[in-house]
This record gives sequence, structure tokens and C-alpha cells, in this order.
Amino acid sequence: MNKKLIALAVAAASISSVATAAEVYSDETSSLAVGGRFEARAVLADVEKDNSNKTSSEVSDKSRVRINVAGKTDITEDFYGVGFFEKEFSSADSDNDETRYAYAGVGSQYGQLVYGKADGSLGMITDFTDIMAYHGNEAGNKLAAADRTDNNLSYVGSFDLNGDNLTVKANYVFGGSEDTEGYSAAAMYAMDMGLGFGAGYGEQDGQSSKNGNEDKTGKQAFGAISYTISDFYFSGLYQDSRNTVVNNDLIDESTGYEFAAAYTYGKAVFITTYNFLEDSNASGDASDLRDSIAIDGTYYFNKNFRTYASYKFNLLDANSSTTKAQASDEFVLGARYDF
Repeated sequence: MNKKLIALAVAAASISSVATAAEVYSDETSSLAVGGRFEARAVLADVEKDNSNKTSSEVSDKSRVRINVAGKTDITEDFYGVGFFEKEFSSADSDNDETRYAYAGVGSQYGQLVYGKADGSLGMITDFTDIMAYHGNEAGNKLAAADRTDNNLSYVGSFDLNGDNLTVKANYVFGGSEDTEGYSAAAMYAMDMGLGFGAGYGEQDGQSSKNGNEDKTGKQAFGAISYTISDFYFSGLYQDSRNTVVNNDLIDESTGYEFAAAYTYGKAVFITTYNFLEDSNASGDASDLRDSIAIDGTYYFNKNFRTYASYKFNLLDANSSTTKAQASDEFVLGARYDF
């Protein structure tokens, strides 16, 4: 078994290019590393034409480039300072360019505290099942305050417990000029025998849709479990939410789940997921917001280069609330170089 490859499969979507970053400067107390990725992605799916309900099957270029810089300096023997910046550039539209991370802070054996644009806490829980090269994580839509966002004070600590590992995260997002104040917290316990558990909760003010719904407080709870045995990985995620935005609409109450499985064979990794997210309205009637099965295969030539193919079987039906494009299947071919 190649443990490095199964680790990539388990956390494929959350792995940063920091893992392969090159150190460009170091002295007795400080270091600076530069990393990133070049990723070519061609997506075949139905797209809307002329703002109508008519669609045509087209190949869209979703290629992207990420560049990051990470710095660390020792302040004392047990205390250090860190800084991290990452920018993403889209090949198709410069309006989609994004500063993904921009933060600095301090750390010690008791954890790391940073401020800026940083991760929220619930991403650690959705990472249990968000492991595909392209698709997946449709049931794990997170509040902005619980996801990667700016104006964010974030803490993470990881502790060894006689071979097991406990990771805790908590963050607070300051509202500033907009009514988007919120917080989230999560914990994950990984046992040496391959079993893992995670749970988290988040709240955020200012939840509203583009359809004019009034601002409300969003509330969200996540739970996840995973099991790794030999070359196999299995995981499940459950979420219960109030006042969250899906498809630009404010959903009063929603529940969802995702199941994932991965298998490593040599340098190849095969993954499948099932996603379901349901909206329950006041009358008790239910409508499906997400319903899909996805499969993908990734081949790792080495730690720097991989290729993959991914297909999503969209089980939604086009109706008054779901367009034909939103109900379309998708096929993706990709190649990724990490540096």
C-alpha cells in the first residue's frame, strides 16, 4: 500500500500546494516558501443560452492557477510567527480571480491564532467527504462565516493523545460595515485504528437572498464519520441548517448528507460520492436542492503531477425552481501540476 497516495485520496480537495512548496529563503530563525498549482480543467455540460431556459451542450474552460507564499519565523524557542498568502487566477474570466488566503498570526504547541482571510471551522468537517478531484461537496454548503472568509480571527490546535489525534478549530468573523457577523467551531478526533469523528456548529447574521427575503440569522450543524482500512476509505456527512442561501434563495430549513468512498490501486485513486440536500418548507412539503452521484479516477505520476476524469450524474429534474442547466450532468477532464 502506498500510504502517501491514500492520504492524497482522503484529502484530495483540501490539499494545498504548500505540501510541495519550495523553500526559497531560510536563516537561523526564519523561512519563506513559494508554492502553487497549474490546473487545466475542461467541463462538458449543458449551459443556458441567452438568459432563457434553452440549453446547449458545451465545453467550458475552468482552468486555474494558484500561487502562494508562506513564511514562518521563530520568536522564542516555543513561540513563532506565521504569514500566508494565496491568489487564484482564472484562465476564462479575470473577474473570477480571487485572493483565497491573506493572514498572519502566532503559534505555539498549544495551537495557532491568525487574523485576515482564513478558513472557518466547518471546512474541517466537510473535508471528511469532500475528497474528489472536481465534483462532490454539494450537500456540505457552508455559511460564509464557517468557510474561508476575510475579517476572520481563527484558532486551530492539534494534540496527540497516546497515538490518537484531537484537532479543534474556532473562528469569529467581525461584521464590519455589513451585517455578516458570525462564528463557527468544530472538533475532530482521529483514532490510530483508522476511525475518525467530527462535529461542528456555526451561526451568521445577515442571511438574505437576491429575491428580497429579509435578513435572518443562519444556523448550521455538521457531523461526520470516516474509516480507513488498507487501501479503502469510507466516510459520511450529515448537516442540519436554518436560514441558509442555496441557488440564491434563502431556505428556511434544510437537511442533507454526503457519502464518499475511495480506493487506491498503485498510483491510481478511484472515488465515488453521493450528495443529497433537501428543503423542507413550512407546510412540510419537501423539494430536492441537491441530488447527485459522482465518480472520478485520478492517476498520480508523482507527487507533482496528476491527471483525472470526473463525471456527475445529476438526479435533479428541471422544474420551476431548477433550470435545465442546473439539472445537467457534467463530465470533466483535468491535469494538475503542483509546485
